[in-house]
Amino acid sequence: MSAKNELLDEVQEVILPRKNLDFTFFFSVVGIILFVAMLAFPKIYLSREIYYKSREIAKLKMEYETLKEENRLISASVESIKYKNQVLDTLF
Repeated sequence: MSAKNELLDEVQEVILPRKNLDFTFFFSVVGIILFVAMLAFPKIYLSREIYYKSREIAKLKMEYETLKEENRLISASVESIKYKNQVLDTLF
């Protein structure tokens, strides 16, 4: 039986050889991961910063448009008051 088991073990090693991972493979994988992270993180950071700045710009633009409209309404109101004042002054 032992000869049979030895033969099976040898055949098993030929068919499915064991792959031992050494330190150079480990360090190369870690290096590749760090390299990809170094390339990816600045892009993610810049994209996020651009997104937040564009949100801030959109908010300020909306406030600007609101203030312009409010200025237009106040100017119209002032013109109306001036007109009423001039008309009333001429009647009395």
